Amino acid sequence: MENDENGAVQRKPKVKGKHDKPKPWDDDPNIDRWKIEKFDPSWNEGGMLDVTTFSTLFPRYREKYLQDAWPAVKSALKEYDISCELNLVEGSMTVSTTRKTRDPYIIVKARDLIKLLSRSVPAPQAIKVLNDEMQCDIIKISNLVRSKEKFIKRRQRLIGPNSSTLKALEILTGCYILIQGNTVASMGSFKGLKTVRRIVEDCIENKMHPIFHIKILMVRKELEKDPTLAQENWDRFLPKFKKKNVNQPKPKKSKKKKPEYTPIPPPQPPSKVDIQLATGEYFLSDKVKSEKKWKEQQERQAGKTAENKRKREASFVPPEEPAVQHNKSDDSTKDVAALATSLKKKAKEYGNKKLIENVNPEAYLAECGEPSKKKSKKSKGSES
Repeated sequence: MENDENGAVQRKPKVKGKHDKPKPWDDDPNIDRWKIEKFDPSWNEGGMLDVTTFSTLFPRYREKYLQDAWPAVKSALKEYDISCELNLVEGSMTVSTTRKTRDPYIIVKARDLIKLLSRSVPAPQAIKVLNDEMQCDIIKISNLVRSKEKFIKRRQRLIGPNSSTLKALEILTGCYILIQGNTVASMGSFKGLKTVRRIVEDCIENKMHPIFHIKILMVRKELEKDPTLAQENWDRFLPKFKKKNVNQPKPKKSKKKKPEYTPIPPPQPPSKVDIQLATGEYFLSDKVKSEKKWKEQQERQAGKTAENKRKREASFVPPEEPAVQHNKSDDSTKDVAALATSLKKKAKEYGNKKLIENVNPEAYLAECGEPSKKKSKKSKGSES
């Protein structure tokens, strides 16, 4: 507290923390506070005090690929003095720091690398996460929807026909996106990853279609080019989409006609005891009842076995063969055979006749070739 000239007490402005005091570089316009500077090993010459280890499991179908790509992963991590191990027995990948490790954050990057590899991201793409400018985010989408059918449809909606929606999102956000199973793996800048997470969650929760997000991103990209709009609100330029619930016509329920009111109640249905009294079963002994019940059970069982046997034997019954139909080709072959036999017979007769007398072959064949009707007409004319 301080006293001013008039004697009034003035209080000093409260400071939140001990070290929250104004710094000389707070108002320096030349400093870019969002720039990520490359790590210099001279900043941490002493190295790490303790060994930090991260491990993650991978599915069996990734085993062959990881085995082939592991030398490339190992050489990439060796540049940052990180040791890695691939355990095929347990199905796990492990990364840990060494005595030579200087960058304290590189182990977190190595952890992200093995996570991406286990989520089916190709090794050359996953290795890029070790750079300071590249970040990653693995979004779990399986727990956002209960119904499996809805989940599959919405996941396909995010991919789009021929992966067109996914490619458009990659271009507009500047991130690498891979949808695999129940997760979405993305790599890029912090701003891009935030946008991707919002789009994915809105799509799976059915809040907004990815196409609408793409339209908004395209408008934003065009507005960024105009420097005059840098300090203005862009809400008036962005498209606004309202979710429309289409009211589907409900199936009309058939109204049941109410029965006419009668003061007399309906007759009471007979009880089991009444039925037994009517059939005379009530007066039978327990032994006779059990025998009767056993016989009925045996009859039902015999009927069932007979039906099952008939069904089994039905598969062994040969099918009825179709009746042989005489085709036109068979009739034509018969006609040809009959014609051949008649010609042979006539040739034989002609040979015998030639021996007896000298006959003109042309005239004989002409006579033989004429139809029987003409012969009958000639014979009638000679008779007359």
